[in-house]
Amino acid sequence: MRIFIFSLKVFAFGGVIGMFILLPINYMGSQLSDESDFQHKSLDSFSISNVNNGSNRLWIHFSAAYVFTGVVCYLLYYEYWYISSKRISCFYSSKPQPHEFTLLVRGIPVPPGSTCDDTVERFFLEYHPSTYLSHSVVRRSHKLQSLVTDADTLYKKVTHLKNKNDAPKRQTRDGFWGLFGRKVDIVDHYERRLGDIEDNVRMEQSSLAAKEVRAAFVSFKTRFGAAIALHIQESVNPTEWITEKAPEPHDVYWPFFTVSFIKRWISKLVVFVACTSLTVLFFIPVALVQGLTHLDQLETWFPFLKGILRLSVVSQVITGYLPSLILQLFLSFVPPIMIMLSSLQGYISWSQIQKSACTKVLWFTVWNIFFANVLSGSALYRVNIFLEPKEIPRILGEAVPSQGSFFIAYVVTSGWTTIASELFRLTKLITNFISRIFGRNCDDDFEPPSIPYHSEIPRIRLFGLLGVTYFILDPLILPFLLIYFCLGYIIFRNQLLKVYAPKYETGGEFWPTVHNSTIFSLVLMHIIAIGIFGLKKLPLASILTLPLPILTLLFNEYCQKRFFPIFKDYPAECLIKKDRADQNEHNMSEFYDNLANAYHDPALMPLKYSERSDSQSSPLLHSS
Repeated sequence: MRIFIFSLKVFAFGGVIGMFILLPINYMGSQLSDESDFQHKSLDSFSISNVNNGSNRLWIHFSAAYVFTGVVCYLLYYEYWYISSKRISCFYSSKPQPHEFTLLVRGIPVPPGSTCDDTVERFFLEYHPSTYLSHSVVRRSHKLQSLVTDADTLYKKVTHLKNKNDAPKRQTRDGFWGLFGRKVDIVDHYERRLGDIEDNVRMEQSSLAAKEVRAAFVSFKTRFGAAIALHIQESVNPTEWITEKAPEPHDVYWPFFTVSFIKRWISKLVVFVACTSLTVLFFIPVALVQGLTHLDQLETWFPFLKGILRLSVVSQVITGYLPSLILQLFLSFVPPIMIMLSSLQGYISWSQIQKSACTKVLWFTVWNIFFANVLSGSALYRVNIFLEPKEIPRILGEAVPSQGSFFIAYVVTSGWTTIASELFRLTKLITNFISRIFGRNCDDDFEPPSIPYHSEIPRIRLFGLLGVTYFILDPLILPFLLIYFCLGYIIFRNQLLKVYAPKYETGGEFWPTVHNSTIFSLVLMHIIAIGIFGLKKLPLASILTLPLPILTLLFNEYCQKRFFPIFKDYPAECLIKKDRADQNEHNMSEFYDNLANAYHDPALMPLKYSERSDSQSSPLLHSS
């Protein structure tokens, strides 16, 4: 919610300056009065493009850029301080958590004739004898996890069918897709399959003892002991005994557990190439969408549509609403793809996968929605934008203001509709309705959804970038953004309280992403301002704007030194205080007992679904 509160503060201030000072000044200009088709460019009269070249009124825009930057930096500092202090307070007030005492150790060198389990125990008893508590070796359980998932799905189907009284519908065929073979009772059929799967699960579990991978979750007696092991290089060879913080036990992503240093490095390289390729390929739909905003280009591409395109209603729909709707449709496929790519990088927790996907989606969105749309005209094909960086401010100053009306329409068609659809969740509603019709869902088969940070944060930050960038260029966009953030605050407050259930505790760890994207937006605004003042024949204002991005980056560097370490790791002061407070807790011995099995792979637990299950069975593999 802090992202909406911060955005409301920023654009409430920016809206007052923009709507009551900059907008009237822009409208009183006459730079565009000589345009022959001015009646079709009424929105441009509210932008800085309408201010006369060399006009002293541009100094008001110059002053507004300095004032707005100062206010945004102050708000960024306050929010960083507030969230970091809340993070520390939450840490002090929380009960002991398994992930605070546990590390993941990769690259374990197993000598011949030994096992990974014995190697880990010997190593930590020798080098961390006073703090080492226990460990749990990771095993290759991909096949087992698939079997457990199938068993869980079948069990839900059987439970659902047993609760229904329509016996005639319980008949099916035991062949392909239930279309061939002899008729059988579907409940009996599923129960037999469930029993077979459980037998396969037990056989697979019994064979996992020899399927150790060179990774283990190692638990310590104190948080400070775990922190020492985390930050000290454990071996002379830096590719062995690699330590990293363990996620929460229920946050561990078991399906893809890459432990080899080389494999992780290669997977990251492959994912980087894939993300870059996806970004480049996305230029194709962006170019097509931008073609819809220029009727003359459409008439050139499709001459047989000239008569239809000249109808005012058709031209308004095509140029005003259709481009942003099509762009949003293409963009909806990006977050799932980025989640898939991030899961291939060897991350061992869902939270790490979402954070990585969030960063990928954010910069993909900024590049393909903002820069690609802005530069999709002739400027995109001018190679000197890459060969001569000094031309970037001028090119951006020329291209960005011309897309103001497109982004206003994008805020309305994409922003407002997306935030409203979040309240109704029509896609989930329709999917659930269809599942119930075909008997594939039941009242008990419901899991509360979790908020998709990887798609929501990039979308919110894109609108934040548009607001900051167009603050002095086209302030008419600000009231539309204010409505978006007001709706977002109200709707997401309801969703967080009554709809979403968190899968893991973020602890404010997404805020550095919000902070960095805001700094990027400010610097981009400064670069565009330098270019626009130069185009407006006010070179002195361009020169005096140069310190703004430098000061902003220095401020960001200070914030990174002051606050970011708290989001990366808790300081020793906090860890030792918390460890000393735990000494007065009477249930710590019970916590240590539970900690030994906290990171046990859930796929290794016995299944008790069918009648064949042995109620006396126990896990076949135990933690050390």
